[in-house]
Amino acid sequence: MTSIIINDIIPILVIMLLGYICGKFHVFDDDQRQGLNKLVLNIALPAALFISIVKATRQIFAKDIVLTLISIVGVTGLFMLSYFLDKLMFHRSTQEAAVCALIAGSPTIGFLGFAVLDPIYGNNVNTNLVIGIVSIVVNAITIPIGLSLVNQGQAKARAKAAKSATTATAKAAPKKVDPKKTHTTLVDTETIPNGVPVTDAEAKALREHGVKREIDLVRAEYEYTKLEDADKTPSVWSSILNAVKQPVAAAPLIAVIFVLVGIHIPASWAPTFDLVAKANSGVAVLAAGLALSTVKFSIDKEALWNTFFRLFLTPAIIVAAAYLCGMGSDPTKISMLCLAVGLPPAFSGIIISSRYNIYVKEGASSVALSTVGFAVSCIFWIWALPLIAHIF
Repeated sequence: MTSIIINDIIPILVIMLLGYICGKFHVFDDDQRQGLNKLVLNIALPAALFISIVKATRQIFAKDIVLTLISIVGVTGLFMLSYFLDKLMFHRSTQEAAVCALIAGSPTIGFLGFAVLDPIYGNNVNTNLVIGIVSIVVNAITIPIGLSLVNQGQAKARAKAAKSATTATAKAAPKKVDPKKTHTTLVDTETIPNGVPVTDAEAKALREHGVKREIDLVRAEYEYTKLEDADKTPSVWSSILNAVKQPVAAAPLIAVIFVLVGIHIPASWAPTFDLVAKANSGVAVLAAGLALSTVKFSIDKEALWNTFFRLFLTPAIIVAAAYLCGMGSDPTKISMLCLAVGLPPAFSGIIISSRYNIYVKEGASSVALSTVGFAVSCIFWIWALPLIAHIF
């Protein structure tokens, strides 16, 4: 147990602290911080996910169908539960609740899966099975769902902001504007909802204007008008399609298809992916620390709830489901699954939060609190699971 804390948890905290210090001393400016986020989301993380999933086989999925179903239904269901509870309990918008689910509803299986489970259970077939299945569910199912929800929420928020600004402009100067022409409007900060805009140019404009936010509102309304001609709002399928186009979602999906079809990647290709993937964990944790430095860190009810949901409620529900589904004859596998789904929040969630400027303060607080709290929850579950197994 001591070795897990020293070898796995402390390094993450140290690197995150380093990123926080770098942010506070302005070692990286905003553009460079966004560049690190892009490196993780568009290059390093997709490479890490692809090479880890493509090494699996169809036999891995078929070997334990009960474990597979519990992982798919349980992890995805709890992801959606986090999304709906955040909207219900804290009155969050669609995109904010989606990012919350990417954080509170998703374990960092890619970063800490092997690092935590291997020292406890050994590097064996069962360990690889649990990590592989949970990794695929998290990265090939929940991330596309989360990104699709973010896209939907963003489209609605941008349309609302564009309509409000257009109405205000019409009242101030009732002059007909050609929406096909580029037009930049300065509006008060309060008139744009959280998370709007999201494009690189617009995000840069936000940073350059302190009191005012500069955004091409006429173009935004023109783009949304084209959507209105079709269905008024973007469809779920179009949002999912936009989500899976992102490298962080496309890479694991392609890897899953390769595995199911039986396409094998030559062993000589692995070092190339591995070299890129090695930049993933360190840069992601550093970027999370940078994100922490840009907001006022606080411990509030929402961060405490997200931490409880991630570290205690999620694994508790998964353990209960495993026993109810007849996995009680193999308590070791249940223990592996419990720790796999009870890891700290996926760092991709806070990277997405920072990249899209959504749920940054709450997300950063939740990640920091959960990462520190995992040192406690890990010890708790390792102590409690044998007692639960003895009862059943």
